[in-house]
Amino acid sequence: MFRNRDLKTECIIGIAATVVLAAVGFFLHPASGVLLLVLGGGLTALYLLLARKRYRAIDALSKDVDRVLHGQDEILIRESEEGELAILQAQIRKMTVRLKEQSDSLLRDKRMLSDAIADLFHQIRTPLTAMNLLVSMLAEEDLPFERRLRYTRELKQQTERVQWITETLLKLSKLDAEAVRFQTETVRAEELIRNALEPLNVALELKNVAVTVEANGAAFSVDRAWTVEAVSNLLKNCMEHTPGGGSITIETSETPLFSRLTVRDTGPGFSEGELGHVFERFYRGKNAASDSVGIGLALAREIVAGQNGTLTAKNADGGGAIFTVTFYRSVI
Repeated sequence: MFRNRDLKTECIIGIAATVVLAAVGFFLHPASGVLLLVLGGGLTALYLLLARKRYRAIDALSKDVDRVLHGQDEILIRESEEGELAILQAQIRKMTVRLKEQSDSLLRDKRMLSDAIADLFHQIRTPLTAMNLLVSMLAEEDLPFERRLRYTRELKQQTERVQWITETLLKLSKLDAEAVRFQTETVRAEELIRNALEPLNVALELKNVAVTVEANGAAFSVDRAWTVEAVSNLLKNCMEHTPGGGSITIETSETPLFSRLTVRDTGPGFSEGELGHVFERFYRGKNAASDSVGIGLALAREIVAGQNGTLTAKNADGGGAIFTVTFYRSVI
């Protein structure tokens, strides 16, 4: 406490004032001198006691802050009475709470990043291994033309798979970082669905999966390119889970409050307990295809959510899965 220069100065001034006043008092009358001396000494002692109490409170506050900074789980900033010290304690408490929240958030992000990197490595390792094997086979000098053609086709497929994984993860990272600025425009449902189906038409035809569209003249106020990406991922998921000869039905509707798109397939639907994980990144259900990565639905949900919308999934009463995309209108 006495290492405080201001406190030392104040004590010296108090003692000096007491001595001067006592000397004047003794000069006037001995009793006055004694009274002033006792009064000055008492006031100085009282000031020191109050200062000591304040320093003890500050020391306790400092120890509490030190424990928080060293990772103690609970924040133990003590409550104090009203006054300037109470204001300081309240502000420090707010600061420590905020710092702890940020620390916990960074720790969660670190764990999520670690899990994502592990999942990414696992998903890319398989096609990379296949590509390495195919390249070795293609290097054989006496390889028949038919086999060379087949290996080249398979190598192209694996390359496209790795490209799709990396591009999708890049899009997810942009959405996570809020680096995407959606450009809203009015898009007719027929056009949106047609663009989303375009990259899947050949695969749908080869698998003999029929697509029925009931647009009902609806329109959406969305970012065209990003929304096409989201709907295309939903349709791709439905196509992968619909057996040959099955069908996919796309319906749209709109009200003064929202515009809605519903996709229904005739596949096996979701198993018990799977619905709560459908939109998690790298989650693959028990009916997922062998080459499924588990990020297409996650990307679709992020795109829809970024445009004031919701994406839900459920089982249809007669079997199959139903995805519902709802975009809410910001102006009614």
